[in-house]
Amino acid sequence: MSKVAKYVGLDVHKSTISMAVCEGGALRRPRDGGTFAHDVPTLLRRLERLGEPEHVHVAYEAGPTGYGLCRALRERGYPCIVIAPSKTPIGPADRVKTDRRDAARLARLLRAGELVPVTLPGTEQEALRDLVRAREDAMHAQRRARQQLSSFLLRHGRAWSGKTAWTQAHQAWIRSQRFESEIQRQVLEDYFQETARLDARLAELTRLLEQAAQTLSSHPLFRALQALRGVSTVVAATLVAELGDLRRFRTAPQLMSYVGLVPSERSSGDRTRRGRITKTGNPHLRRVLIQAAWHCHKRPGLSLHMKRRQQGLPPAILDVASKAQKRLHHRYWSLVNRCKTKQVAVVACARELLGFVWAIGQLEPAAT
Repeated sequence: MSKVAKYVGLDVHKSTISMAVCEGGALRRPRDGGTFAHDVPTLLRRLERLGEPEHVHVAYEAGPTGYGLCRALRERGYPCIVIAPSKTPIGPADRVKTDRRDAARLARLLRAGELVPVTLPGTEQEALRDLVRAREDAMHAQRRARQQLSSFLLRHGRAWSGKTAWTQAHQAWIRSQRFESEIQRQVLEDYFQETARLDARLAELTRLLEQAAQTLSSHPLFRALQALRGVSTVVAATLVAELGDLRRFRTAPQLMSYVGLVPSERSSGDRTRRGRITKTGNPHLRRVLIQAAWHCHKRPGLSLHMKRRQQGLPPAILDVASKAQKRLHHRYWSLVNRCKTKQVAVVACARELLGFVWAIGQLEPAAT
């Protein structure tokens, strides 16, 4: 078989795969490899015609079909990468988009070395990620159901006068509401039962998440991250599930850029213009980091709960956690005292908190 390197671009969908093949030489155009059913044996038969597996390089964009195709190709010796769609170069004149054109573009960019691959998670890490995102979906569903119930009551002039909603007192107040219409009483009961069901679902997924985090091979990193103030069980599990081994990031700014917490910039010549954060990275990480950064307004100190979380951790990690508390507290109030809004200050602290997460990751890498 030919030992000339072949570069294969795949446009992968739920039921079909479109393939294009490039060979060496910048002037050689990609040739169409056809569109066929999304089936690994069929794809392997087509790749076998191109040459030995080690000489056939394959790439496709990350999408809803996951990483199973990449793992199957790697098991059979094919150098396969899954690339980040947001970092795939697209020309301003590319106004026609088809599956075959997309496959040809991927093959051409793979040959040129212009594609940015994503890091494939291990099986344990991917399982934890699925659990974390299932809990997040349950949380969004709970919030939506609660909003629907509150809107129903408000439409009929029933407004809660207490300070905090969804406490036991608030739920007792909801149960005490009376309507003249039997239909409206049934609607209230349906809304309330749905919120109760989602509360139980979220509590169960949280329990499963805490249980799973204790047994995974990445448990040392999970415990180490909880030394930071604001990094609870859920936040630490999300960081471990979404980031994996933090040693793959050479610098803390690289990790901050990956999460999308760095300012956007449009500079040209002598003019420098910076704007809001890019928000181009992982939204699950941004949410939990900003949630954790709200604790930065508190004075540095150790509560009884934090002492329990830090018990038995190496001194180097405790030193990083102590520095993080002092620096982030000072950073938050220095921004607030400069008339920055609390939201802006918290996002800035979330970015610096991620730097301390990176530092702990260099001391305690996750097992993959």
